[in-house]
Amino acid sequence: MNELYQARFDRLKEIATSYQMPKNGPVESLRAKLIANLILDEWDLGRTEIKSLKNKDIGEILGVFGIKKSGSIRERRQRLYLHLHEDPKQLTPEKLDSLNKNQLHDLCKILQLPLTGDKQSLLVRVAGVLASQQGSWGKVKKTLRRPKSSQNIATIPSPSEETETINSELEDSMKTSVEEFVSQHPEGWTFEQETELRNDLSSDGYDTTLPDVAQSIDEVLRSKQNIEKETESPSMIQTPTEDSMQVNSLEVEAALIEVKSRMAEIEASGRDFLMVSSSSDEEDLEAFISKFSDFGFQVDEPAIRNVIRNRIMELDFQTQNEKDSINSMPNSWREREAVREFENARSSLRNQLSNTLALHEGDLVKARMAFEEIGRNMKLDLRIPSISGRLHALFDLHVDINEAEALQDPNIARRNRVLRILHHGAIHLSSGERRTIDRLERNIKSFEEVVETILESSEGKFHEAQQALIIKFLESRGYEVNTSDLRPRILASAGIIGAELGHLSPSEIPRVAPGVMVSDTQVDAIVTELKSLAQAFKPKTETLSEVIEDDEDIADAADRLKSAREKIDHIDDVLARLRG
Repeated sequence: MNELYQARFDRLKEIATSYQMPKNGPVESLRAKLIANLILDEWDLGRTEIKSLKNKDIGEILGVFGIKKSGSIRERRQRLYLHLHEDPKQLTPEKLDSLNKNQLHDLCKILQLPLTGDKQSLLVRVAGVLASQQGSWGKVKKTLRRPKSSQNIATIPSPSEETETINSELEDSMKTSVEEFVSQHPEGWTFEQETELRNDLSSDGYDTTLPDVAQSIDEVLRSKQNIEKETESPSMIQTPTEDSMQVNSLEVEAALIEVKSRMAEIEASGRDFLMVSSSSDEEDLEAFISKFSDFGFQVDEPAIRNVIRNRIMELDFQTQNEKDSINSMPNSWREREAVREFENARSSLRNQLSNTLALHEGDLVKARMAFEEIGRNMKLDLRIPSISGRLHALFDLHVDINEAEALQDPNIARRNRVLRILHHGAIHLSSGERRTIDRLERNIKSFEEVVETILESSEGKFHEAQQALIIKFLESRGYEVNTSDLRPRILASAGIIGAELGHLSPSEIPRVAPGVMVSDTQVDAIVTELKSLAQAFKPKTETLSEVIEDDEDIADAADRLKSAREKIDHIDDVLARLRG
């Protein structure tokens, strides 16, 4: 080993030739290949086999290669792969752009990175790994190239029988651990307890992120759960039976990885869904899951829908436990201390919540995720239902308070009045006019500033010149408002803004037309009927003279009065039809 650490390039080539090994490549790559084939010949260190190395073994192997040994198990595997199979002078962040998408995809798969996104997303992930591993691979430590004593030489690990038969032993050891877990929870277990089991297995060296390992754990858990089903789990968290031998495609696996990485978004959206609905409402739940397609989730795949559905069901069960535990006494010392810490941090949470809601105005999902992160940063144990329930109850309370305060805000009231004018009868408008109104609604604050500026410059006058200026300004910004339907609405809205801000009196607000829509033929018919009514109201001179001469004919006068009333009622009917 000392000779391999200290040998120069020519000597390394001689050693490779003597053992009939290829001698191409840079000096450090050749040194690593010689160590792998001559010193660690009992180990299988191929590109895909590195993922199966245990945490306790991979550190010793890195020490033999003379490179950094610290870090998480994934970082160690990444470092070992880079040192054995890549050239540090060729694989650099600056040269990644020369790789195509398929090559970057293969690198992400080997380095255990997310596989979704375009070429640029994959490139950024690989570049992040190279930046974090910079200087920790590609060359032997100086202490090994020029050792001062023999104590610096690493010991050579040997694979045990357990390592040689890692696939069978892995399944047996995991099965034993899972059986012990099931025996300790005969009445079922919570989602947090199952997560803790997976974390323990990961700490023991099992990579639970690998699909085959995760599938093996699920098979053992579900099989034991079905055999020892003494009490049924709540119906809301039962997982539908699936074919355990089903193998997902590469695209589906990539989509599943993305779903897991964005699980916080799903949970935040799920809490908003569960505030008004339940996971037992299948139609509502399926419609909610389908809505995730707007946010980039591939919900057309059954596997993706099942993951989201199961998480919403688990979240429903969790929220019910949170509601029950909020008003109940602590069931353990740990829960009591966690509640005490939460109450001590309540004032600080309340102060930060206002800023969080203001920062994510209009997006309650992101605001809820940010508030959860604040709670975690304050060392609150959100795994305890009573703590997470209190945290989300505080969030929901402040959202309701902010909505109530917004109704009392004069600015909000003024904008609501303007929007009612803009949207009144909008169903009869064309699609282009409705799009213009929607765009103006999104920029209502800027519209108010334009109106206020024009009224201030005109010293409170709102005549035709000011009205034309508003229309021309909006047209210059791409708003098609100079139409017979939109122009009166825009000017009336501007008048309301001016009156609310004190520049105009209510009588100066432009009026909106009543909006009676009649065709030309209907207008002709109405005019003809009005003419006939007017003709009927013309007094007849002969009858009038007879009435004057004969005041005693009361009965005839009563008949004429009745006829006049009928004509007036007829006119009222016509006017009512004109009003709609």
